[in-house]
Amino acid sequence: MTALRPEQRMPVMADVARLAGVSHQTVSRVVNGQTNLRPATRQRVEEAIRQLGYRPNTAARALVTRRSATIGVIGSKSGFWGPSTVHRTIQAAGREAGYFVSSVNLQSLTRTELVDAIDHLRDQSVEGIVLISATDEALEVARAQEDLGVPVVVVEGDERRARWTVGVDQVAGALLGTRHLIAQGHTEIVHLAGPTSWTEARGRLLGWRCAMYDAGLRPGPHVTGDWSARSGYEAGLEIASRPEVTAVFCANDQMALGLLRALHEAGRRVPDDVSVVGFDDIPEAAYLIPPLTTVRQDFGAVGRRAIEILRAAIDGTPAPPSLIAPELTVRASTAAPRRTPHRSTEGI
Repeated sequence: MTALRPEQRMPVMADVARLAGVSHQTVSRVVNGQTNLRPATRQRVEEAIRQLGYRPNTAARALVTRRSATIGVIGSKSGFWGPSTVHRTIQAAGREAGYFVSSVNLQSLTRTELVDAIDHLRDQSVEGIVLISATDEALEVARAQEDLGVPVVVVEGDERRARWTVGVDQVAGALLGTRHLIAQGHTEIVHLAGPTSWTEARGRLLGWRCAMYDAGLRPGPHVTGDWSARSGYEAGLEIASRPEVTAVFCANDQMALGLLRALHEAGRRVPDDVSVVGFDDIPEAAYLIPPLTTVRQDFGAVGRRAIEILRAAIDGTPAPPSLIAPELTVRASTAAPRRTPHRSTEGI
């Protein structure tokens, strides 16, 4: 092996101290996250670290601090846009915060698999876990971990059932999407819902109902899918057979994609005959035919906030549940109904 020339060697803590004009101990305090430093001193040290490309010896730091500097992330192999994007953001934010990130992707989010995944991560001495699943099973498993010393942050969890949780305000998002359709003049608005064991699906269902009642409209029976485009297509065939329906609010963009195909095959034009609103704003939404009006979730903000809450939990600092506001992105899949809709108010 060829020995490294002096100028090629990896920088060490003494190099950082020399460049920043501080002691070795001061650099150590910055690297280990101690807060009893003047901001100007911390800034000089951090700038020296960046200039030199210094990387702390994590094993040595763990011996000093008695912390592993490792966090765990549990996700699924579903491939859905939202959870996948949150997962990538959490990994990046975790690394930026100085943690190693150990990820576990599950085939199914059953209680057994979730418990096994948490046990696997605890065996790696992780300091905390982010759980990207807001099913009822996941919430119960996370709640059971609260007394075991490893905080679990649930993404899109129910703040009434999870101690640490972060997500988008699902009810507010559904209100945005449904009220947009109502403002266009639609009164017969069907909701294509997600599986009811998911907190996001229940929040979007509640928002749709509230928007309908607030407008003096009676929400009819909703149709339930499983988040997939296939389930949206199958539900769409049934919805297309109902001539009174002039608009559909979908609980995610994947189901909206399947719905669009079903409506096309049935000869129901979008938005001339039926307006469609999705939820998520996947990258393909702007390129569907027609481009899809949808509720945008800032998954990047969710992932970054999840790490902030996890760090606070690890440090024993109170961290209240965090809800991030959604936005409505209006495209060509929604318009006023071409015919005067029947106003369904019976039973109000």
